Amino acid sequence: MTQQPREQWATRAGFLMAAIGSAIGLGNIWRFPAIAYENGGGAFLLPYLIALLTAGIPLLIMEYTIGRKYRMSPPVALRRMSRPAEVIGWWQVVISFVIATYYAVIIAWAIRYVGFSVGQQWGDDPEGFLFGDFLETAETPGVISSYVSGVLWPLIAVWVVVLAILTFGIRRGIERANKIFIPLLVVFFVALVIRALTLDGAASGLDALFSPNWSELTNGSVWVAAYGQIFFSLSIGFGIMVTYASYLGRRADLTGSAMVAGFANSSFEILAGIGVFATLGYLATAAGVPVGEVASAGIGLAFVAFPAVISEMPLGGLFGVLFFSSLVIAGLSSLISIVQVVVSAVQDRTGMRRVPAVLGVGGLVALISILLFPTDDGIFLLDASDHFINQYGIALAALVALVVIAWVLRKLPALQQNADATSAIRLGHWWRICLGVITPLVLGWMMVDSLRTEFDENYEGYSTGFLLTAGWSVAIGALVVAVILTLLPWKAGGEDSDLDLESSADKEER
Repeated sequence: MTQQPREQWATRAGFLMAAIGSAIGLGNIWRFPAIAYENGGGAFLLPYLIALLTAGIPLLIMEYTIGRKYRMSPPVALRRMSRPAEVIGWWQVVISFVIATYYAVIIAWAIRYVGFSVGQQWGDDPEGFLFGDFLETAETPGVISSYVSGVLWPLIAVWVVVLAILTFGIRRGIERANKIFIPLLVVFFVALVIRALTLDGAASGLDALFSPNWSELTNGSVWVAAYGQIFFSLSIGFGIMVTYASYLGRRADLTGSAMVAGFANSSFEILAGIGVFATLGYLATAAGVPVGEVASAGIGLAFVAFPAVISEMPLGGLFGVLFFSSLVIAGLSSLISIVQVVVSAVQDRTGMRRVPAVLGVGGLVALISILLFPTDDGIFLLDASDHFINQYGIALAALVALVVIAWVLRKLPALQQNADATSAIRLGHWWRICLGVITPLVLGWMMVDSLRTEFDENYEGYSTGFLLTAGWSVAIGALVVAVILTLLPWKAGGEDSDLDLESSADKEER
């Protein structure tokens, strides 16, 4: 089997659109506003900016450089750095596999809510409608007893769209799709924010979000929250940016691209915060309660609080269509990048052509997603899997990768040299200090803090048995599967003979 020529982005703008589309996801809209509000309001922007400059952008540059230098997906790129490091790459691939299975179902919910917004079908009880009428949620987690057709069909549609785009490849599929998705997302969300700012009570909402509580800056948990938000919102740590950068040309500007993507992502998060809290200010004013009583995050914000606002406001249907359409677009652009990690890894390790890889591997992800999540137990599985794969998958895998690359293999100087060779902005000692010292320490503290909370009380009050099945087993299983995939005697796709050799880029540097 001969190795296929590697695809490339048609333009730098195409790569940036795809990278920004991957970074801007559901968490930007429904996680950042609440995190900022709970951690000092306007004062939170200071640790958030420091986290962006000392962890977010440096990590983006590192992942871009690894992808561009070795021109392979995470398992092969890391194996070229050191054979044992391949397991870290597969760990990231399995994490992406798991996330894709449940991420798609949230997009399916948003699709249905675009329609629900027109007639405001949730009535006077958005929460009861979401968990009862729409999701048909089981009374207790752990047992699947029925399928929910109202979720099943839009979920199938999501997977058809995603796999269709991926079959067209990097230029004709992912790049073209993001050139449509990102401008459309910006137009929809700017229109939504403008409408939110005209609502009665918008000012009180913005005041609640941005009024600085400077005393919070002495609280270590606020700084951990800032680094955590940057880390989870930039699509770093689970192979996406390594994969996307592997399709760049040899002369691509890596440092500039990372800065554009990082600041674009953060700008959208702040825009989302303005839109969300202006809307919550309206809801609080209408209910005669403080903004803090209606502030929420995640599913509760998107599918409970916002429908309540839509029911109260003039032209609420249009507002709802804009909001949930934005969720759909942001979700699709991120889901495409997540599945591409899995597809690219299998292609690189086997030499399989794109269409069979997308239909085979992508089809398997879709099948598991369709079997597990449009069920009465789906939301419980989603909640537990998401929590544990984020805390003990993405963050832990990134910590291990950093320690191995920076401390064990000592590859940061070589990576810096590679990035500097083609970048307009040259990296200094600050880059190696950030990746070699600051980011590992922060990630390590995040692990300790998270584990302490985990052992103090069960997540969301779920039973220990359910958490072992749907949470811990998912996080630990991802690493176990990664080890198995590393040990498999892969049938080479024309690449295996070179896997243990240094790449041509390494040789050129010497």
